[in-house]
Amino acid sequence: MELKVCGMRDPENIRSLISEVGPDWMGLIFYPKSPRNVPDEKAAHLKEFPVKKVGVFVNETEQEILKKVDQFGLAAIQLHGMETVDFVKELSEKTDSELWKVISVGPEIDWKSLEGYLPFVSKFLFDTATAAHGGSGKRFDWEILKTYPFDKGFLLSGGLDEECAEEVLDLREQIPQLQGVDLNSKFEEAPGLKNIEKLINFKSRLIHSGTNN
Repeated sequence: MELKVCGMRDPENIRSLISEVGPDWMGLIFYPKSPRNVPDEKAAHLKEFPVKKVGVFVNETEQEILKKVDQFGLAAIQLHGMETVDFVKELSEKTDSELWKVISVGPEIDWKSLEGYLPFVSKFLFDTATAAHGGSGKRFDWEILKTYPFDKGFLLSGGLDEECAEEVLDLREQIPQLQGVDLNSKFEEAPGLKNIEKLINFKSRLIHSGTNN
């Protein structure tokens, strides 16, 4: 299971995250309305950290996204807004970074509407629908994902906490396309500042439960 920790910003907190948790991905949020927004002046410092970085964008321009990819050394671009298939296609032609499309989940998902993204994204990420574009701390009904019709892998997000590791693994038993999890607000001391012990505990539960399954 891939582990992504999102909404990072503080250098000391990031050092602890890398050395003590060792996530597969670290998310940097580039959305000015977010309390976890990362300003440009942190670029030179954050770029050097030895972890694959994911930039999170909401309805941003192609030019600005590509600028951030270069500034921060982004290995992946997470599109968390209303980005169209045409936009994603054009972006895919101008970067070697992975593209992830976030699907904000409400009462149901129109799977057919996602088909156009398949050739251009590395994975989907399913998060709870919210006006703030993520970070709500609320879970959606995972039952919806049991009708997932594609081979492409996806990450699970939205209100995940320390206690849900076993549930996540149970879901993966039913949906093998579930590649990993995206952790954020339930593991925070404050916006952009993670509780490292909680993250260690979650990862330990994920590994321990996985070996028992």
